[in-house]
Amino acid sequence: MSDLKIGSKVIEGKTKIVYDLIDYPGQVLVESKDRITAGDGARAHDMAGKAQISNRTSATVFKLLKDAGIKTHFIEIHGDHSFVALKCHMIPLEWVTRRVATGSFLKRNPGVEEGYRFSPPKLETFYKDDANHDPQWTFEQCVAAKMKFGEVTIGPEELHMMEKMTITIFEILEKAWSSQNCSLIDMKIEFGVTTTGDIVLADIIDSDSWRLWPSGDKRLMKDKQVYRNLEVVTSEALDTVKRNFEWVAEKVELLNTKPYGRVVVFMGSSSDSAHGEKIKKICTALSIPCELRVTSAHKQTERSLQILAEYEGDGIPTVIIAIAGRSNGLGPVLSGNSAFPVINCPPLTPDWGSQDVWSSLRMPSGLGCTTVMDPEGAALAAAQILALKDHMVWARLRARQLNTWLSLVEADSKQK
Repeated sequence: MSDLKIGSKVIEGKTKIVYDLIDYPGQVLVESKDRITAGDGARAHDMAGKAQISNRTSATVFKLLKDAGIKTHFIEIHGDHSFVALKCHMIPLEWVTRRVATGSFLKRNPGVEEGYRFSPPKLETFYKDDANHDPQWTFEQCVAAKMKFGEVTIGPEELHMMEKMTITIFEILEKAWSSQNCSLIDMKIEFGVTTTGDIVLADIIDSDSWRLWPSGDKRLMKDKQVYRNLEVVTSEALDTVKRNFEWVAEKVELLNTKPYGRVVVFMGSSSDSAHGEKIKKICTALSIPCELRVTSAHKQTERSLQILAEYEGDGIPTVIIAIAGRSNGLGPVLSGNSAFPVINCPPLTPDWGSQDVWSSLRMPSGLGCTTVMDPEGAALAAAQILALKDHMVWARLRARQLNTWLSLVEADSKQK
């Protein structure tokens, strides 16, 4: 897509322009402007370089979310000021997720102290209408509006889907920002309906979209609230705002990290390979490095411990999954000689399976070796352990849960 033929203007907003792409039906070019606004456009200024910063930030955020498994309109970045996206009918609802009470929430809810922490996050919906200052709408008002885009009518199920997606997106980015010792205080997003009828995260996500407080300290805020708070907008003040946005653009590129840990599958025999490959397949889908090794705790105990020592010596966080049938000595031996988490996943057979499982379930005292019967379940259990320190693994698990939830809702709707 190096040479794009720009078609007609689809829409122009305060900070972006969307164009059709002649050679790519169903796709558009989203171009950012060197413009910053606040108060429904009541305050607006040119800011040289903002378009490039916004585009860089937004593209990086969308790449992170897509890597996690979230459905978005983003396709690829195109130049310094624009990116290619799926063409969407934008749903005129702004979804705001809040972790901490601050800003307009305090004005609308007198008596709530600033800093009150919402657990789970607080979700609010606003109808996009500049003339009426984007009024807050209830769930029932959103249903009553009977908004329709193509063949999609925004009813209760579609709203529930967007609610679930909004919270998940916020939590993924919140977890990612926490890796940089920065608190995501609140965030606004929008959804669109593609030409194929899918509801996806759309629009632009940049420093206009959220509140960010480094170290959780409001005084260090790096978001557009700095611009809103200005009593007098001077060139020096705009430079400060721009530097804040540049800081965000640089930091956000550190959020989509490489794998932090790994899973090592110890198999008691080469006949266990099929079982091990099932585990590796799930790990690969979650972008977790997974290695398969063959060693018998009964027949070559010394070698088993030597292989274990190799992994303990390189300092990489590791979860071990032990596959051993019949008499499982592998899991207990590894668990008893390592501080790594060890999960037994025995390949049970129809003939002796009910008896063999006890060698995995009945552990000697002093061992924290667990047992998960299903290969997929063992891989997911290992991923959840690694997710305690790796926000991208956490994000992929969260997105996987979301997509399972969405698929069930879609399956149910087809039965009606």
